[in-house]
Amino acid sequence: MAAIMLVSVRASDAAVWIGQDRGGRIGTYIDKYQGLRRSGEMVVIDGVCLSACTIVLGSVPHDKICVTSRAKLGFHAAWNPAVNGRRITDHQATHTLYSMYPFEVQHWIDQRGGLSPRMIFLSGHHLAAMYRPCNLESRASSR
Repeated sequence: MAAIMLVSVRASDAAVWIGQDRGGRIGTYIDKYQGLRRSGEMVVIDGVCLSACTIVLGSVPHDKICVTSRAKLGFHAAWNPAVNGRRITDHQATHTLYSMYPFEVQHWIDQRGGLSPRMIFLSGHHLAAMYRPCNLESRASSR
């Protein structure tokens, strides 16, 4: 039997909202989330968090993350742009990215064939089974 915990997020609570983050360079997100980890702020995932944005799962303590019903995380292999505009998978960066995720997320990724150029999405009941739901009393600051 699974227990459901609600997290209250009030205006007085320090919280960072992730809502429409399409990702970017891995190093930028590592730096961003190291600062967030040190701050102790709560992270509310309330929309899409794609690509490098998902590094938040391995950078911020599990008990400092909650998800809404709109949360949708997208995972794919890391890549570098080629001269001709194509994407070249960066196997070393993909391994580094994968190793940053908590075991439960790694297991979910493995069950879907691993990180590849194709985006896979974690949301709904699969995500709710891994991260507690947010009880949104009011919106706090966005980053």
